[in-house]
Amino acid sequence: MKILVTGGAGFIGSKLSLELTKKGHEITVLDNLSSQIHGENPSEDSPLYRSILNKINFIKGDVTNREDWENAIEGQDVIVHLAAETGTGQSMYQIEKYTEVNVSGTAKMLDILVNKTHHVKKVIIASSRAIYGEGKYLHPKLGLVYPKPRKVEEMKSGDFEVKYSDGQVLEALPTDEESKIHPTSIYGITKHNQEQMVMTTCAAIGIEPVSLRFQNVYGEGQSLLNPYTGILSIFSSQILNGNDINVFEDGKESRDFVHVDDAVEATIKCIENDEANGEIFNVGTGVSTAVTAVAENLRKFYNKDFDINVSGQFRLGDIRHNFADISKIKSKLNFQPKISFEEGMSRFTTWVLQQNIQDIKFKESLEEMKVKGLLK
Repeated sequence: MKILVTGGAGFIGSKLSLELTKKGHEITVLDNLSSQIHGENPSEDSPLYRSILNKINFIKGDVTNREDWENAIEGQDVIVHLAAETGTGQSMYQIEKYTEVNVSGTAKMLDILVNKTHHVKKVIIASSRAIYGEGKYLHPKLGLVYPKPRKVEEMKSGDFEVKYSDGQVLEALPTDEESKIHPTSIYGITKHNQEQMVMTTCAAIGIEPVSLRFQNVYGEGQSLLNPYTGILSIFSSQILNGNDINVFEDGKESRDFVHVDDAVEATIKCIENDEANGEIFNVGTGVSTAVTAVAENLRKFYNKDFDINVSGQFRLGDIRHNFADISKIKSKLNFQPKISFEEGMSRFTTWVLQQNIQDIKFKESLEEMKVKGLLK
């Protein structure tokens, strides 16, 4: 098949493009080589871009540019739309940019698919666990509930637990695809918009849509230049530049970390398997890991002595817990994540130690959020 991968020089996209090429597909990548991810000189600064350089048909272009979309779509059978602005915190003060890239960029693609002649038969959209917001919780008396965002005043006092309106502390449950959608950030809102636009429009015009709600994807190749997204890369940069780690809240907040190789496998299954058509899938491991556990694992694998400072700071728009129920993708596509967090951390840290670690100006990013009133 001829497959267009937008954001194909990025973390997931570059690995996906190379794997699809190995399987005999003809891949075209559309990517703007954002300096926040790839550095000022991608051919030297970005191992992601270098990994696909001269191996894959590459178009330097932007999803906000209709002409770039038209050039890239021509002759394609499948589109995997990964290109997006990512990062919960940054989205809360770069609202126009996130909306322009994520929502308007997707709208341009769909407008072309509706109004122009093409060969596209399937579109896969990268959605996010961020659309669930705080996700699904258990109330001891009321059963399943979907709580509102936590109160700022309670978090300022050091109380970070998720509570129901009656004050009852709730127990986090795995979030399935039928769970309530209630994003708590601009990023989450734009990802939900993308998903709805693709699933609705493509189905109406006879193109098979698939949405993948990725959990926290990590692994070798993750950008070490971006101070706004990727907790493992942010922590690694701090550690290897001789700094202590700053952990938000009380460190007990948790995420579902899925290795990039497993994320790529799930995406390929959706490309090649008709059982995926018209469906929405969570992509994760179903395992919840606390942020302090991430920090302790990095201490072990880097064999470095550093302090883990649990700061009590918090970002508006952040959630407490989220981990996926992946029973649907297991049953429909026979997808089973293969890489444990322990193995994935070992592989990631081994790779990081081979890289040229730069100061990603994490402190500056925090100051920027403080100025905007989004870091407390």
